[in-house]
Amino acid sequence: MKKYLLFPLLGLILLNACSELKDKPSEWRGPDRQGIYYETDLLKTWPENGPELLWSYEGLGAGHSSVGIGNDGVFINGMPDTLGVLYSFDLDGNLLWEKVYGEEWHQNYTGSRSTPLVVDDVVYLESGMGVVYCFNTFSGETIWQVDLLDKFEAQNIQWGMAESLLIDGDQLICTPGGEEFNVASLNRHTGETIWTSHGFKEQSAYCSPVLVEHNNTRLVVTMTATSVIAVDADTGEFYWRKVQQQGNLIHANTPVYSDGVIYFSSSSAKQNCGLLALKLSDDGKSVNQFWRNENFRNLMGGIIIKDGFIYGGKYRKKEWYAVNSLSGKETLISDEFDTGVIIFADSLFYCYNEKGQIALVDMEANKFDIKSLFDVPLGSDQHWSHPVIHNGSMYIRHGNALMVYNISSKK
Repeated sequence: MKKYLLFPLLGLILLNACSELKDKPSEWRGPDRQGIYYETDLLKTWPENGPELLWSYEGLGAGHSSVGIGNDGVFINGMPDTLGVLYSFDLDGNLLWEKVYGEEWHQNYTGSRSTPLVVDDVVYLESGMGVVYCFNTFSGETIWQVDLLDKFEAQNIQWGMAESLLIDGDQLICTPGGEEFNVASLNRHTGETIWTSHGFKEQSAYCSPVLVEHNNTRLVVTMTATSVIAVDADTGEFYWRKVQQQGNLIHANTPVYSDGVIYFSSSSAKQNCGLLALKLSDDGKSVNQFWRNENFRNLMGGIIIKDGFIYGGKYRKKEWYAVNSLSGKETLISDEFDTGVIIFADSLFYCYNEKGQIALVDMEANKFDIKSLFDVPLGSDQHWSHPVIHNGSMYIRHGNALMVYNISSKK
C-alpha cells in the first residue's frame, strides 16, 4: 500500500458555510441525499491540470463507494483480495487504522459498494454480501454486526447489495429485500430490530433510501426490483407503490424530493421506465403520477434539482439534459461530454464521467458551459464513485485510489 502526501493542509480547516449542517451525519450524496453540498468560497475555475492535489492514497483495493467524513476523520472501504477493509485517515491524509471486516462482493464488478456513514463516534457500512457493521471511529473496533440476508430471510442480488444506509435519529434504515421483511429499521446503537415492513415484497435493487418529511408525515422512500415504495419512517407501515421498470432490475439512484413531488430516475428500454415524478397527497400516504419522461434514462449518475429544472445525463451517452420539473419536458443542453455522476456546490455542477474526466460546469436550462476540466490521474477499473465535497476539498475515489483536491478559494 502506498500513500503520497503532496501538500500539507495549512491553517484552520474552513467551517461549513451552513452552520445548521455542521453536526449532521455524513450522508451519501450530501447532507440531504440530493447531490447538493452546501459549501461556499469554492474555485470557479481550475488550473489546466486540475486543482491542487493535497494528498492521495493507492492501495484501497477494488470498490465503488465514496468517502464518509466525520469526527475529524475520513473513512472509505475497499477490497484488496476477497475481504473488505475499512480505512481511517485523518484530514491530512495520514492512515490511522485499517479494519478487515469480512467477505466483500468479488463475483462481478467487484469491491465495496456502500458508502460509510459516520455518526458521532461510530461508522456504519453495509457489505456487498448484505452484512451491516458498526465500528468505533477511533479504533476500528467492531461494536456490532447484523447479517441482513440471514436475519430477514432475503437473497442477495445479481451484483451484490449496494445501498448506503440511512440514519434517522436512533434508527438505521436498510432494505434487505426479504418477502416479509422487505424494509427494516435497526437500533443504531445495538443492531436490534426496531420495525420491519413487508414493502412490496420485492428484492432490493441497489437503491439507497431517502427520508422524506412531508407536512406531518415522515416517509422512507426507496426503489425495489420493479417498484417505487414508501413506508412510515416511525413504524414501517406500508403506504404506497408505483411501477418503475428497469431491464436488469437496477435502480441505483436515490429518489429526490422537492415541493411535494418525488423524482425517480432509472434507465431501460421498457415501458414505465425513465424519469418519474410522483405528487404526494397532503398526508403523504398516497401519490399520483405527476408525469413520466421515458426518454431521460439515468441509471446511476444521479440527478440534481435546481431552480425548477432537473439536471443529469443519459446513461452512457454524450447527452446532458435539463428537464422541466413541472412538465417533464426535456431540453438537450450538451452532446459533447460523456455522461456520468453529477453533484452541485456553490453555483456550479461537478460532472465526473465514465471516461475519467471531471468537469466544472455552469449549467442552466439552455446552457452547458465547461469552466474547467481534468483527467483523474490515479486508480483502477470503472469511474463510478460519487465525488464528495467537504470543507473546501473534493474527494474522488477511483477503484483502488483516493485523491483529495483543494477546491477552496481561501486556502
